[in-house]
Amino acid sequence: MPMSLTIREFHPADAAGAAAAYSAGRPYLVITPEVVAWQVLHTPDYGILVAEADGEIVGTARHALVPEAATPGEAVLNVSVLPAHRRRGVGGRLVAAGEELLAGAGATRISCWADDEPGALAFAAARGYTAGRQGHFSARDLTTGLPPVPALPAGTELRTAADYLDDPYPIYLVDIDGTRAEPGDLETGDQPYEEWLATIWRRPDLSHELTTVVLADGEPVAFSAAQTDGGRYWSAFTATRESHRGRGLAKIAKTDSLHRARAAGLTAAYTANDATNAPMLAINAWLGYHICAGERRHSRAL
Repeated sequence: MPMSLTIREFHPADAAGAAAAYSAGRPYLVITPEVVAWQVLHTPDYGILVAEADGEIVGTARHALVPEAATPGEAVLNVSVLPAHRRRGVGGRLVAAGEELLAGAGATRISCWADDEPGALAFAAARGYTAGRQGHFSARDLTTGLPPVPALPAGTELRTAADYLDDPYPIYLVDIDGTRAEPGDLETGDQPYEEWLATIWRRPDLSHELTTVVLADGEPVAFSAAQTDGGRYWSAFTATRESHRGRGLAKIAKTDSLHRARAAGLTAAYTANDATNAPMLAINAWLGYHICAGERRHSRAL
């Protein structure tokens, strides 16, 4: 009997199903229903379409305009479908609905990420998307020993993001400085502070206690941000201010954050990096991460 498929806007009650569709077959993704619902409410120009079949959420299309893009009209569209419902037209329906919605909102170019495996790459190519840069997912068992935290350079000390709850602006400055140096194809401006507070600092799975901050002469100059679902750890972003790069501060911050996570009882750590980000990939290898999956960025003009 053919399934009855409906494509519609996300409702808060869909959060668990949407999170399951997003992470099914991807054990390295750390996402919770709470975060899925929260992102829709708090991220500007962001939304989710869900595919519902016989009362079950079987896929999602996460869509957004990119307001900081230097070129107007840039948008993102990422589609996920439960493995049991793939190759049944669900993904194609979601892509078409997402493209139509974004075009109506003024998008002229759409970017997406596809799993670096034949089926997903063929799906993207068949819909006119051209493959670009590669990303790696990496995993690390936190129940095994970690390397010790490297020695701190003179004049530096470690804190956590929890020490900046009253005034996180110094952390924001490190974040935007680090973001400017991130590899990528899309040129963007700096994220405004109020938007950063709403979408990053107040994100419900961001652990301020597990996010390590490195201070130099009393000012934050590096950090390693940690997100968690209560049992697993996601390294959200590790950044160093340009003026303090080359001193090993990112390595110190990430190592210390992982030690904090292990002490808190978390059992597995995951992260994602651009394939060209050799310095961070080297840090991850030193920390004992192994590459467990990949993805490729795709884009097409509307």
